[in-house]
Amino acid sequence: MNALYLAFAYLRFHWARSLVLVVVAALILFVPAATQILLSTSQTALVARGEATPLLLGSRGSQLDLTMAALYFSDERPDPILMGEVEAVWDSGMAIPIPVHTAFSSGGFRIVGTTLDYFDFRDLMFSEGRGLSVLGDAVIGADVAQALGKGVGDTLVSSPENLFDLDGVYPLEMPIVGVLAPTNTPDDQAIFADIKTAWVIQGIGHGHEDVVTAADIASGAETLSNASVVQFQRITPENIDSFHFHGAQDDFPATAVIVVPTDTRAATILKGRYLDGENPSQLIEPAGVIQGLVDRIFRIKSLLDVVTAIIAVAALAAVGLAVFLSYRLRAREIATAVKLGARRGMVLRLLAAETVTLLLISGCIAAFGAALVSRNAETWVGWLLSLGA
Repeated sequence: MNALYLAFAYLRFHWARSLVLVVVAALILFVPAATQILLSTSQTALVARGEATPLLLGSRGSQLDLTMAALYFSDERPDPILMGEVEAVWDSGMAIPIPVHTAFSSGGFRIVGTTLDYFDFRDLMFSEGRGLSVLGDAVIGADVAQALGKGVGDTLVSSPENLFDLDGVYPLEMPIVGVLAPTNTPDDQAIFADIKTAWVIQGIGHGHEDVVTAADIASGAETLSNASVVQFQRITPENIDSFHFHGAQDDFPATAVIVVPTDTRAATILKGRYLDGENPSQLIEPAGVIQGLVDRIFRIKSLLDVVTAIIAVAALAAVGLAVFLSYRLRAREIATAVKLGARRGMVLRLLAAETVTLLLISGCIAAFGAALVSRNAETWVGWLLSLGA
């Protein structure tokens, strides 16, 4: 007990040196633990999104691009799939198809055109406002609301994917009618609208306004415009009835279709229908695609573990050297203590008590930091994955 008291008193007197040793030792313990927690949480988060999506239908091509665009709303632009494929899935009676259209954005966040089934499928809840009900409505994720400082009653304006993609694309002002509760998934970083709203942005659907009214004709007023229609940039109760779409809906595009089969047998039958390589569409299991991506990414984990171990050993050696040099500098002090009657065993206990006290304080700090990382890992990883997408 006397050794612990003397050790603590010594460390407190030499607080600057003690603080440096405590911080270095705490970092040596904290960094590997925090790295493992974040890597494990990242792996779980990536795979969970894929496992929560049974099947994904899209144009034949890169399965990874299709998965990233449909599940994580990334910048990948797979070839669109026609809505006729959605109707084919509906007609089969074996699954519920949920189309997603992710070609446009607003304020740096992806606009996801979809149907109301998506909200039920992802179990999305509202922290404010209501769901989609009218053409042009927008529902925003929690991160979108925080980043843009917007809420129910505000508006968003869509933008084309790039400056060279302006043909037929008109900015649409969309009123925000709801804000989603946080989910720590890419849904927090998305702006949701009805898929027909996405088609309006794309120019497939639009509204008209008569330039010459019946009153103008009756009064004999001259027409000042050489066109009979104008394009709207917002959808209002006054003009919503004038909005219509050109062409058959089966030919309208979607980025991908989330397919939710009724059972395992239905899923097997549906997958069999798209095995033909000549079929322009493909039906994939996102879980397998994501797992393959995760396996490739985390192949470097073993290398990272080796590097971390080497750094930890080097850091521990540096701390050990610092402690050893400290003891050497205290040689005269130790000799004086021995001359005053302190036994060598007492001196060793005193030095050991100092070292153990330093390590215990460092361990407590590292444990607190690791607990903090573990508590917030899902939030931080979700934010990082959204940024990466």
